[in-house]
Amino acid sequence: MDTIVEYNGITTSVIVQLVVTVVLLMVSAMVSASEVAFFSLSNNDIREIKERRTYTGDLVIKLLSDVDSLLATILIVNNLVNICIVILTADIMSETLTFHRFEFLFKSVFVTFILLLFGEILPKIFAQGSYRKVALFLAQPISVLRWIFRPFAYILIHTSRRISKMAAHGEENISIEELADAVDMTETSSDEEQKMLSGIVSFVNTEVEEIMHARVDITAIPLTATFDEVKRTIIDSGFSRIPVYDEDIDNIKGALYVKDLLPYIKEGSDFGWQKLLRKAYFVPMHKKINDLLEEFQSHKVHMAIVVDEYGATQGLLSLEDILEEIVGEISDESDADESFFTRLNDTTYMFDGKTHIVDFERVMELDEDTFADVQGRAETLAGLMLEINRNFLKKGDKVSAHGYDFTVEALDGRRIDKIKVVRNE
Repeated sequence: MDTIVEYNGITTSVIVQLVVTVVLLMVSAMVSASEVAFFSLSNNDIREIKERRTYTGDLVIKLLSDVDSLLATILIVNNLVNICIVILTADIMSETLTFHRFEFLFKSVFVTFILLLFGEILPKIFAQGSYRKVALFLAQPISVLRWIFRPFAYILIHTSRRISKMAAHGEENISIEELADAVDMTETSSDEEQKMLSGIVSFVNTEVEEIMHARVDITAIPLTATFDEVKRTIIDSGFSRIPVYDEDIDNIKGALYVKDLLPYIKEGSDFGWQKLLRKAYFVPMHKKINDLLEEFQSHKVHMAIVVDEYGATQGLLSLEDILEEIVGEISDESDADESFFTRLNDTTYMFDGKTHIVDFERVMELDEDTFADVQGRAETLAGLMLEINRNFLKKGDKVSAHGYDFTVEALDGRRIDKIKVVRNE
């Protein structure tokens, strides 16, 4: 039976080609690892790299400042190196081996295996485990490659942009950002109209978690409460719909509507009010509020319990909260005449810890996203202080950012309740 392949021996030329191929594989692995590392850095990682002010850290920030150029360099180098590896590997196999059949199959399978394993899979797995270290380690060689391949990257970027423009020719799509800019330039007769227009523009992009009442602010009734306790809770809170839980607020059993209790208001403390519970309506944290508004209309409900992916209660949202995103604050005779902040003097204010950062920026007449570089995933002033401090705070603790000093004035358990804000002149 004829052999499929014969070995011809190794020459000096083959050894040189092998060395070059190994070097190219290392370059391919480096570029693949850098792709995962650079594009996996979070805002917190970038902020910490900026704060440390190291040479490699500055290179990382510089590379990320032009993402298009970075990605184009990675793609060009990766593809160029892989093509060279394919050509060299084919030459090496042709010189060292004689194939009597299945030559193309052997070469294609072998080269594909080598490229995928050592040039793609292993480097990316390694980079996923420590992407910040990998990004810092590879910042200098990637910077050199970007400088070398800058002309090719420029051509690739501008060619792709031109093709995108040609493909989008004739379309009249307007982005949310462009529409928001148009609203900002619109002259209206009052600030209320301007706020309403801005609310309509941002409405479709707002998620439930951005406007919900947080878990700690939910007024709820335990399933074991007496009728007198229920009535007392209703009077103290002033709410017309209240969630009811069994043992823990993560186990919401239903919602109690005050109007359902009116016929039984004179009943004794042992009245079985639990039979009046209505089914609770649950929604995920990342649902868009315009979709939720449609669901409220179709299901004829006015209140939803917000849960995370594990089913744990994270907050509560009402129909009124959604409408306030468009028309602004809605107040009635039952609402207390209180604000979320108090002005103590020209530079000092007292804010509730649960005040949204956007509302704080509006009150202080700051640009939106002023604290974006330090707030991480925080939505409130209390969360902002925790993000800056990176640890729990005690009464009297102070943090500073962008010319403002934030001091903890009162705590409710571990929750920051009141914050004194001082604007530095």
